[in-house]
Amino acid sequence: MSMELIKKLLEAGVHFGHQTRRWNPKMEKYIFGKKSGIHIIDLEKTSEAIKQAQDFFTDLAAGGGSVLFIGTKRQARDVIKSEAERAGTFYITHRWLGGLLTNFETVKKSIKRYKDLETMKTDGTFSKFKKKEVFRLEKEMEKLKKNFEGILNMERLPKALFIIDVKSEEIAVKEASKLSIPICAIVDTNSNPDNISYPIPGNDDAVKSIKFITAVVADSVIEGRKRFLDYLGKELVKEEKDKALGSSAPVEAEEETVEEYEEKIELEDKKDTRSLKPKGRLKPQEEKPGKSDDTKRRAKK
Repeated sequence: MSMELIKKLLEAGVHFGHQTRRWNPKMEKYIFGKKSGIHIIDLEKTSEAIKQAQDFFTDLAAGGGSVLFIGTKRQARDVIKSEAERAGTFYITHRWLGGLLTNFETVKKSIKRYKDLETMKTDGTFSKFKKKEVFRLEKEMEKLKKNFEGILNMERLPKALFIIDVKSEEIAVKEASKLSIPICAIVDTNSNPDNISYPIPGNDDAVKSIKFITAVVADSVIEGRKRFLDYLGKELVKEEKDKALGSSAPVEAEEETVEEYEEKIELEDKKDTRSLKPKGRLKPQEEKPGKSDDTKRRAKK
């Protein structure tokens, strides 16, 4: 147990839950007690959950997996965006669009539409339209950017989600559960931890609490990504060495083939020469008896 981590969690106010009258009984095992009508979260269990989440995200990123950070509530937006960008992951900070995961192909079409509009704006195509049409296209661009800004380069479904406040992001949780995508989330005392693969019991309302836990998750992703890039670098070096060795091997084989070919040519030449030479002296051809002999006999008579 890391007392240093527990101290940092205490300073960030992670232990403050919701009012006792607003609690979810399924969070009972994570509650240490109550004070002034507010549930106090057991930080020992929180620290254990954080370590499990750290291991999960480090291994996931080390294997090349992508993570989607989600936090659409006002106090979570800036934190989610800044930490996700720092970790090089995708994020959603505005309203969760239904079907973003379960109907991802349609979402990809909307993202393509935004990129096409952006290209049209930069290459001067907008200047060919009327002002009213340009205004309409710019409004469409603004709306698309607001919804998809953090996932413009997300070409496939993420391997995991990190969520702030599972109660607010209930639709995202349902979609991820349906697709068997692991979820790690900050779960407050008023939330249901059942569908969360890696629940982190903690305060999901205070900015300081959100920032501390999100930064820990982002650090884990960064560490895993670093390992992944190191692995890719080693594989690239190995591949280049194999290519270098492979390029020298064919040259030797080619030289041997040429030598063998020349030897075959010489043997064939010798065979051809032998076949042209006479095997022995030719015997003079004997004249066969015929009409010329009869003529000679008649002349003698």
